[in-house]
Amino acid sequence: MFEDFDRFMKVPDEWAPPESNPYTPGENLQQWLMDEKARDQLVIRSGSDTEVFWNDARHLKPEPVYKRPFWTESYVHWSPLGTYLATIHRQGAAVWGGAGTFNRLMRFAHPQVKLIDFSPGEKYLVTYSSHEPSNPRDANRIVINIFDVRTGKVMRDFKGSPDDFAIGGTGGVAGVSWPVFRWGGGKDDKYFSRMGKNVISVYETETFSLIDKKSLKVENVMDFCWSPTDPIIALFVPELGGGNQPARVSLVQIPSKEELRQKNLFSVSDCKMYWQSNGDYLAVKVDRYTKTKKSIYTGFELFRIKERDIPIEVLELENKNDKIIAFAWEPKGHRFAVIHGDNPRPDISFYSMRSTHNSGRVSKLTTLKGKQANALFWSPSGRFIILAGLKGFNGQLEFYNVDELETMATAEHFMATDIEWDPTGRYVATAVTSVHEMENGFNIWSFNGKLLYRVLKDHFFQFAWRPRPPSLLSAEKEEEIAKNLKKYSKKYEAEDQDVSMLLSEQDREKRRMLKEEWEKWVNEWKKLHEEEKQLRQKLRDGEASDEEEEYEAKEVEVEEVLDVSEEILSVDFGQE
Repeated sequence: MFEDFDRFMKVPDEWAPPESNPYTPGENLQQWLMDEKARDQLVIRSGSDTEVFWNDARHLKPEPVYKRPFWTESYVHWSPLGTYLATIHRQGAAVWGGAGTFNRLMRFAHPQVKLIDFSPGEKYLVTYSSHEPSNPRDANRIVINIFDVRTGKVMRDFKGSPDDFAIGGTGGVAGVSWPVFRWGGGKDDKYFSRMGKNVISVYETETFSLIDKKSLKVENVMDFCWSPTDPIIALFVPELGGGNQPARVSLVQIPSKEELRQKNLFSVSDCKMYWQSNGDYLAVKVDRYTKTKKSIYTGFELFRIKERDIPIEVLELENKNDKIIAFAWEPKGHRFAVIHGDNPRPDISFYSMRSTHNSGRVSKLTTLKGKQANALFWSPSGRFIILAGLKGFNGQLEFYNVDELETMATAEHFMATDIEWDPTGRYVATAVTSVHEMENGFNIWSFNGKLLYRVLKDHFFQFAWRPRPPSLLSAEKEEEIAKNLKKYSKKYEAEDQDVSMLLSEQDREKRRMLKEEWEKWVNEWKKLHEEEKQLRQKLRDGEASDEEEEYEAKEVEVEEVLDVSEEILSVDFGQE
């Protein structure tokens, strides 16, 4: 090319070292974690505004951080470690973050994007859109992109009809359950997978291709889920051949695809799997038919993942026919709670995977009878749980301490639709979103059920705490802090006292101003009273005194003719 000739002819004879640009460090995206008061942030959407606040529980109000109208076209989404806030737009998604404020860090082009999902370690963002076909007879076209969050580059895209992405191969748009891709292997973002017809496709993020270039074949697979911490998949296969081949739950190691444990289950109607947050335990709730197949009863298969050979224990409730309304593991713990019963007021039972004498047996801690609850919300640090009655129960809340097995408080947030603990487990938010016309807004409570403050917002759509990354302290250091808590707490107690003194100072200032206002008002009336003295004296026929005691009261009767009327009477004189 002639341009190349020109370029090479312009090369100077003398070599000059290339200029190096000075290094400019980027913003600290974790700056919000350095807050001196150790507060948490939260985001809300109401009307056309999206607002980020500090939860300032000491001052009993939220402190504004950032507000922007029309920031997103549908919803906002925090990344799992809280570094980014993602927004959705017609042209694609965007992530925001920064040291002091929220700057746009990256855009991800994906027209008509509807749903987004981060990988657990925040390295990747998955976006989803569904497009109407030009020919009405054709199915909708689904596009899924996986982006690198830092560079904005598309790592892999998936396109197809809803049937291709439907869970278990069932058709229809409703069959696409989000997230389509489930991430595995903990925070390393090593693997992601999706379920197809008779297969589970597991991809690794180094090359974004299938492990061993082929999917894991599982005949008639219905459901699967990853361990939160380890590259282990739990999968459920229903009964086949009219019960000749039993249903089964399997644990499969990735990337070797080796089956670690399998449990066959008979007469199964349905099955649901629940992992404990550390991946120590897996609970499988199994609904089974009775022998007559006329009714269903429920039991639990409990897997101890970290123990040798993964032992399995069967747990059945005292009343086998009780309907299970909710189940929840204690985060980072060994206990779980179950709401069960057919009554309008069901029972709640607590169990532990460690009994007092034998660590390898499940034991029942207690059963609370007749509670107005249909949902369970454990604190992220365990120990405390909210037994909530949402929907039909109109927002009944019971704050329960599982260590002491006692109720700390009962409360109500009428018509509450959402309950969310902050990432530290110190505070909990209950919200009424715009599905109800009235009372929209949120309440902030302490962990033990004390209402700290309320915020009312019309057209309230969304509330979300900003997640925190895992603690950098070692388990030993955390234990040492727990032992010497009194030493550490002195500093914070002093700070709390300063705040309460400041609040009482503000309160005193407010009262002083009210008193001054009152005195000013009284003085104005006194002045007016003085100015009208002459007029009053004149009205009292020259009497000077205003003091009522100096007057003598006399009763005087005054007769006054009010009306005079004449009437002529005709008198008949009789004849004598």
